[in-house]
Amino acid sequence: MRQTLQLKIGQQLTMTPQLQQAIKLLQLSSLDLHLEIQQALYSNPLLDLAEELENAKPEETSKSVQDEATPIAQEDWDKPIPDELPVDAKWDDIYPTAGSPSSGSSAGEGQDFDSYHSVTESLQDHLLWQLNLTPMSEVDHHIALALIDAINTDGFLEIPAEDIHSSLADRDIELDEVLAVLHRIQQFDPPGIGARDLRESLMIQLGQFSPDTPFLQQAMLLADQHLSLVAERNFPLLRRKTGFTDAELDSAIRLIQTLSPRPGEHIHSSEVEYVVPDVRVRKVNDRWEVSLNAEVTPRLGINTNYASMVRRADDSADNTYLRNQLQEARWFLRSLESRNETLLRVASCIVEMQRNFLERGPESMRPLVLADVAQQLDLHESTVSRVTTQKYIDTPQGIFELKYFFSSHVSTAAGGECSSTAIRAMLKKMIGTENPAKPLSDNKIAALFEDQGIQVARRTVAKYREGLGIPTSSERKRYKQNL
Repeated sequence: MRQTLQLKIGQQLTMTPQLQQAIKLLQLSSLDLHLEIQQALYSNPLLDLAEELENAKPEETSKSVQDEATPIAQEDWDKPIPDELPVDAKWDDIYPTAGSPSSGSSAGEGQDFDSYHSVTESLQDHLLWQLNLTPMSEVDHHIALALIDAINTDGFLEIPAEDIHSSLADRDIELDEVLAVLHRIQQFDPPGIGARDLRESLMIQLGQFSPDTPFLQQAMLLADQHLSLVAERNFPLLRRKTGFTDAELDSAIRLIQTLSPRPGEHIHSSEVEYVVPDVRVRKVNDRWEVSLNAEVTPRLGINTNYASMVRRADDSADNTYLRNQLQEARWFLRSLESRNETLLRVASCIVEMQRNFLERGPESMRPLVLADVAQQLDLHESTVSRVTTQKYIDTPQGIFELKYFFSSHVSTAAGGECSSTAIRAMLKKMIGTENPAKPLSDNKIAALFEDQGIQVARRTVAKYREGLGIPTSSERKRYKQNL
């Protein structure tokens, strides 16, 4: 084997750091974008909120600093940014941020302030707190730690006790010991915690009632042996199997309904995330106007006090840092402006194409795919996909994700197309207005669509019905008869 030199010509797709940052901002949701803006404000002293810049008074630069070198004029750092930066490089390779080691600041400066000062308690924390207050041996404490770790957020033991016993085989622990510790955990708060299924959870909760509670024994019998019939509300069969009267059956079921089917849901560590619309659409003078939500994208600007400190003929570390941060701030503002412009263009195009939906609701939704918007705006489909993912629009019909307006189509008898979203809306309306004594079957619903000129197969109707969480016609009939 010998070494040789070869000359090859080829094409390769490369991205500049500016394009990488623009793509990153484009696909962020409103919450992620807010965190990204906060991170940029913390890490870059040249970047500031526009409100703070308007309220702040410009500080005078000391005479000693002014005499060192000639400052860069306003038009110099406001001029267009050059495009000859290296490609296929990371942004931090060119402009180090405040959180990088070269910036001289601590690594935690750019972190979210709330993450250090918010106090949340998970279900495991709540159980461990009770475990530490419960006297038990070292071996039982080790078993309890393994059991608590296997309890999910709903409060159920998602790993069988046999598997947990197998994982503790090296400690010479018997299965009965694991089950005994599990029974002790099941007495912890909240009631029903650590159960292996819904029946066991309900029985644990009922077992904590006072023995003289009215209809307690009837409720325990229903939860233990006839829970499926209670869920189906099959009262005639329940009366035949239990011998309960209508009053006893009704009172026992009411007692069961006071229990929690997910005992762990009341103690949850995840913070509530509210949907904040990125775009708003309103009808003004018979025209639909689309605007960005200013709360999601706060106005940013460059801090002129720090920008005035940047010198032309100064290669010191401080001046280089300020110059790099100034360039980074300008590129961040440009990427943010590009994101907002693209989002507004795509949202306006969707509103224009789905005007019937805004006027009359989901039943008037027209078929739409990413390629239609991409062709209309002369964008790539991947760009449209990024800008519509986890972005929400506030309409008179409600708040929807932009992806909601894209759907497949079904052919009509007239040769046209009908959106699958509109078909789901019509299906839900048909079932909502059906005769409770004679619910519509999937075949009957398909025939009703056929009468309206929409060609939908029975399998498609069943698929859409299941997707909406609607039971079959026989289950709906049995449920409504027992109400």
